Amino acid sequence: MSDLHHLHLEIPKCEKKRIVIIGGGFAGIQLIKSLRKSPYQIVLLDRHNYHTFQPLLYQVATAGLEPDSIAGALRHLFEKHKDFYFRMARVTGIDLDSKKISTLVGELSYDMLVIANGSKTNYFGNQEMYERTFPMKQIPQALNLRSHMLQNFEQTVMSPDIEEQDRLTNFVVVGGGPTGVEVAGALGELKNHVLPKDYPDIDFDIMKLHLVDAGDRLLSGMSEKAGSRALKYLEDFGVDVRLDTRLVDYDGNNVTLTDGTIIPAKTVIWAAGVTGNVIDGLPETVVDKGRILVDQFNQVEGYPDVYAVGDIAAMCSKENPRGYPMVAPVAMQQALNLGKNLKRQLKQKERLPFKYKDKGSMATVGRNKAVVDMPRFHFRGLFAWMVWMFVHLMSIVGFRNRLVILSNWIWNYMTYDRGTRLIIRTFLRNKQYKPGDSL
Repeated sequence: MSDLHHLHLEIPKCEKKRIVIIGGGFAGIQLIKSLRKSPYQIVLLDRHNYHTFQPLLYQVATAGLEPDSIAGALRHLFEKHKDFYFRMARVTGIDLDSKKISTLVGELSYDMLVIANGSKTNYFGNQEMYERTFPMKQIPQALNLRSHMLQNFEQTVMSPDIEEQDRLTNFVVVGGGPTGVEVAGALGELKNHVLPKDYPDIDFDIMKLHLVDAGDRLLSGMSEKAGSRALKYLEDFGVDVRLDTRLVDYDGNNVTLTDGTIIPAKTVIWAAGVTGNVIDGLPETVVDKGRILVDQFNQVEGYPDVYAVGDIAAMCSKENPRGYPMVAPVAMQQALNLGKNLKRQLKQKERLPFKYKDKGSMATVGRNKAVVDMPRFHFRGLFAWMVWMFVHLMSIVGFRNRLVILSNWIWNYMTYDRGTRLIIRTFLRNKQYKPGDSL
């Protein structure tokens, strides 16, 4: 789609007010669902034609699930909604004064704008990490990592160089949040139960797993009990966990840490955090630290017809000076509240301020190994793992996807086998999918 001059972004005009929503993530789809049967014309723009269930991306990357099982076609999700239009287009700019958005295929006017394009991987200004490591934000990125990982083992079988074998089979995960912990745990299961069957001529003692985090414990957004238990689970898998440690350099072959340690590795997975995916055109006064400043109604400060929800929105207060955490439950609850307010606005009713209801958080490290924090109690182990599976399964878009994922999980549990260890497309570093572009 490099030649786009013949395309035009045209939406049928009508008497209804037009709400343009940028982003088909958790916030975007929840908002559209809440506005069903409302007297608005809704236009959704996204650079992909599907919604991605990001919490399970790591399972695609580690050959546990097929990529289409964690994706839902946006047109299919809303095919029964009247006055709904989807366009696969990347938004390149916003003109708040003229109430228009710009894309690669033209401009589009709006009556109300909802910015819900989420977050992108945060490299903290280190461009080299952007080019040499693997992020975990999009399905193409997960497929890149899967192909790269399997290619490494295919090359290990044929490499007579012991040092090169070491680099090919070592993995470094940067970031000790849920994504980093879950990726490290999944790699541990592959090392212990799956890959030795595929590659019997490799001594998997050479495969080393490392997790590096700048904090003093894992899962900093959860309880200390959850963090210490996750550490114990990872150590059981043989993962070398290094806390209070940062990656200072990576040249594609060797990782250098702040303590001077050099780890030979051709695979570095970057799970160190995210930042808002801010679109060009927004005034500096409404953007702070990569997020858009909003009030308690998710309205962008100074612009009554512009809203931001989810990861991109910073709803700061005395209780939350940094805004709410950048997680799916916050995004969905904000979108639901905004949908109610937009309908109340039509009836000239008073708007409802957003109040976040924290239902808990969870992370899994592997089979029968998970941690769950609830507002009043904490638990771990097999029961936590089952709760984790149930919650994620019910959150997946589409009955078919739930059935596919459940069957995969049951098969994996019974056989320790993962049936998607396929190199569908060869990964080449200079053709890697580039993350972080605005929609």
